[in-house]
Amino acid sequence: LGGRLGHGRRWVPWVHLSDVVGLFLHAAATESIGGAMNAVAPSPVQNREFARAIAAAIGRPALLPAPAFALRAALGEFASALLCSQRVRPHVAERTGYGFLFPSLQAALHDLLGGPAIAAPSEAAP
Repeated sequence: LGGRLGHGRRWVPWVHLSDVVGLFLHAAATESIGGAMNAVAPSPVQNREFARAIAAAIGRPALLPAPAFALRAALGEFASALLCSQRVRPHVAERTGYGFLFPSLQAALHDLLGGPAIAAPSEAAP
């Protein structure tokens, strides 16, 4: 219903599709990259900020949270995928000089959905 999942403090990695493609091309062209590389944006956000940003981008309120117990009851084991916290950073991409096209969630959502590109106060890189 547009609100946060659980308490909303869990970290959510995200990435714009254009940056996923860019990261693949960067990895293919950069000899020093070997092994795994995280395809995530450099600014992870907490679930409550993610919900607010999407709501703002589509012009809808993010009022009703989905309590963890309700998600577990409705989705069973899959709920853990929605409720886990993963503060993932693109260390390999940053170390090897990849320049993100959409480093902030607001910029990515603006590109995908249009609307205001106003940065949320908590969206500063951790």
